[in-house]
Amino acid sequence: MWRDGDFRRLWVGQTASQLGEHASLVVLPLFAVLTLHADAGQLGTLRAVGQVPILLLSLFAGAWVDRWRTRTLMVLADAGRALALGAAAVAGLLGGLGLPALLVVAFVVGALSVFFDVAYQTSLVRLVKHDQLVRGNSALEGSRSAAQMGGPALGGASVSELSAPIAAAFSAVFFALSFLSIRRIGRRESVPERSERPPRVWRRIHEGLLFVAGDTSLRTVCLASAAFQFFFAAVMTAYLLFLPRDLRLSGTAVGLALAVTGPGALLGSLLAARLPSRFGYGAVLVSAAALGDGVFLFVPALHGSTVVTVPALLTVNFVFGTFSQLVNVTVMAVRQTVTPDGMQGRVAATINFVGMGLSPFGSLLGGFLAAVWGTRTSLLVTAACMLLSPALMALSPLARLGRTLADLRLADPCG
Repeated sequence: MWRDGDFRRLWVGQTASQLGEHASLVVLPLFAVLTLHADAGQLGTLRAVGQVPILLLSLFAGAWVDRWRTRTLMVLADAGRALALGAAAVAGLLGGLGLPALLVVAFVVGALSVFFDVAYQTSLVRLVKHDQLVRGNSALEGSRSAAQMGGPALGGASVSELSAPIAAAFSAVFFALSFLSIRRIGRRESVPERSERPPRVWRRIHEGLLFVAGDTSLRTVCLASAAFQFFFAAVMTAYLLFLPRDLRLSGTAVGLALAVTGPGALLGSLLAARLPSRFGYGAVLVSAAALGDGVFLFVPALHGSTVVTVPALLTVNFVFGTFSQLVNVTVMAVRQTVTPDGMQGRVAATINFVGMGLSPFGSLLGGFLAAVWGTRTSLLVTAACMLLSPALMALSPLARLGRTLADLRLADPCG
């Protein structure tokens, strides 16, 4: 697969794009704080404006991706983000960028990122053979994990060493590199033929929702993802209160504990390329989800000095990062195999929408339980509830998947 020039161009472009995206998640808030002297409320608004496109546009992105060449959508998204950040950099250097304009930039970058992320997941299906999906996803998701670690560090360092406007320009360069790489993909995609009067976007979104609801495997993936995202958001709210208040960890120790999730995710991406074909997709999905989610049950039991708690937290987060990424890559391969090519974008967007859409409510639940029960008890309860996700998979046909996905594509085409 690495000898395939078009796949390499996709991988290089996606890697650069992810670096630019995750760097901008740090650069834009620092731009607001250091250059525009934004207060806490304004900073919260900026972050919310950058995240809200996930809820507003995911389903629309899926409908668009299924009707257009993913290469076209990705290069347009890259060009738009590069221009938006470049304009912000120029305006910042000239002293003409205010908070309202920065909010527009954050929304534009967030919206185009939604389209790019759905498109690159769909493009892999159109670019490689189905028996190469796991390895392809492993490479792409490994890059995303590396970008989640390196992007924020790179963005923060560029702001510290240079300035916020130049750091924004630096992020724009990554999107420009992605544009140049993906633009060179030469293979023509097989996209569904368009009718003279294509169905309206709402009908296409409805078709995607019905397809996910009607397919046993996809319905299970969607429900398991929703359960995980909801309770994980609740866990993280209690977790971020528990570490500094109950364990009395410093900000540096908290950051270190969270950062080790990234190397774990890289290992999980590598394991995903081999373990399913050796032990079976079903066994890997259920066991990895149970191990990755269940490891948080050890956190409420932690007491004592940082000499004990910090290594324990590093272990917990590394294990979580490894097995959650293993589940993520394996689930993505299952989803791409079950889904017809003409529905790939809408199915990916539907699952992302349902899962991520519940996260804010999970965060509210975590905060409420922490206030009522205390952080230790609420962390234990919400961590236990995370096991609902592997339980749903264990009770579904997904648990019986073997070492190949070829039969799945034939056995369950429409639920």
